Amino acid sequence: MTYNTNKYDEAFISNNSTRVNYKKFHNWFQKQSKSELSKKQVDALNFFEKTGVTFKVYSDTENRENLIPFDIIPRILNHKEWNKIVKGITQRVLAINFFLNDIYNEQEIIKHGVLPLDLIQNNPAFLKQMIGFSPQEKTYNHISGIDLIKTDTSDFYVLEDNVRVPSGASYMIENRDTMIKLFPELISKYNVADNRNYTNNLSEILKVVAPSKLNKNPNIVLLTPGIYNSAFFEHAFLADKLGVELVEGKDLRVINKFLNMKTIEGWKKVDVVYRRVDDIFLDPLSFKEDSFLGVPGLMEVYRNKNVTIANAPGTGISDDKAIYSYIPDIIKFYLGEKPILKNVKTFKCRLREDLKFVLDNLNQLVIKEVHGSGGYGMLIGPLASRNEISKFEKKIRRNPYNYIAQPTLALSTCPIYTKKGLTPRHVDLRSFALLAKDKVKVISGGLTRVALKKNSLIVNSSQGGGTKDTWVLSS
Repeated sequence: MTYNTNKYDEAFISNNSTRVNYKKFHNWFQKQSKSELSKKQVDALNFFEKTGVTFKVYSDTENRENLIPFDIIPRILNHKEWNKIVKGITQRVLAINFFLNDIYNEQEIIKHGVLPLDLIQNNPAFLKQMIGFSPQEKTYNHISGIDLIKTDTSDFYVLEDNVRVPSGASYMIENRDTMIKLFPELISKYNVADNRNYTNNLSEILKVVAPSKLNKNPNIVLLTPGIYNSAFFEHAFLADKLGVELVEGKDLRVINKFLNMKTIEGWKKVDVVYRRVDDIFLDPLSFKEDSFLGVPGLMEVYRNKNVTIANAPGTGISDDKAIYSYIPDIIKFYLGEKPILKNVKTFKCRLREDLKFVLDNLNQLVIKEVHGSGGYGMLIGPLASRNEISKFEKKIRRNPYNYIAQPTLALSTCPIYTKKGLTPRHVDLRSFALLAKDKVKVISGGLTRVALKKNSLIVNSSQGGGTKDTWVLSS
């Protein structure tokens, strides 16, 4: 086998040296026939097609369903490194929740000069409708998706925080189900920690944050924008696994100050809305007036604490990439601790010195929109043409507040399976954490996303990336 390890590879030190996490797996792999493995790879894609594991791309004019590419080679983490990740994510999720409670109420972090006021003022992700209000159990970010990367060291760094409407948990579960179907003996031999308990844990925290403590079986619904949404597969998948109704805005109505769902037996009161609809579409009376995706009057019911919305409206301010650069300060301010997981170094274009550095080094940096997601609205300097760099420079000069910049990182690689054998590709990791009553549950493993194109650093499915199962070894 020829395996290029000029970057930090999580499986191999060199062609003749395998890292500890992968030794048992590699020994097994070498005994398998190429034809059988190739058949398994095809089987995996067939499983995904039959199950409907798809996504849509908004820019696709044909509105096609796209299969999520899946790779049969797992990413393997040991329990020691995973325990550090769990501690770091727990710390981060708690700090973000404290920040959200503060920023919509006393704003102590601004009064103490830790966070600049202008980062909040006129920020579209900061909802004035949430000022002076605390959600049930003071929980904003019930569900968090924290994106992690490894570089040229063995340490994980946080790349992004996703706490508005984080997605991907369904693919994590489907990946594991697929691997169990394909290689049942391998999973049991490896003693891999289970991650398919995600929906059971999510169901429990949604019950905990329901408005009435007298009702032990609150009525929970999952609110979707509908079948044309890019993540509709996930919405339907999670509603099914949670055992709750999948609803659209037209299925809900405010009656006598409570939220109700239309059923064949009449209107039924709703206690908890797990929403997969963005803030501005939730209620046309409070936000976007022409929205048909939400429910008129929902925010009034919510502010009266007659319904719980997860995640809470306004949580998206923590997705802001400028806020991300202050997370270490946020952790210190609210918890009095140093971050367990470090941020990637970030240059704030809103600051004069940082802006000058960024403009002088556009060809070496990754530039991101503050509110961008999905790999869109960004520039990877070393891979960009002069024309692309020139256009981005004009955008940054026109509105520096809208951009941050980071070094072009040498993301770690993991092996993927090809007809020629194993070959390295860049990966990241979306970890999932659930929060209620200051208690955090980090789901084992998370979703590994992989850039299937050679030398590509973009792992998003909408940009040609795929996924692989993530194994955390119990011992």
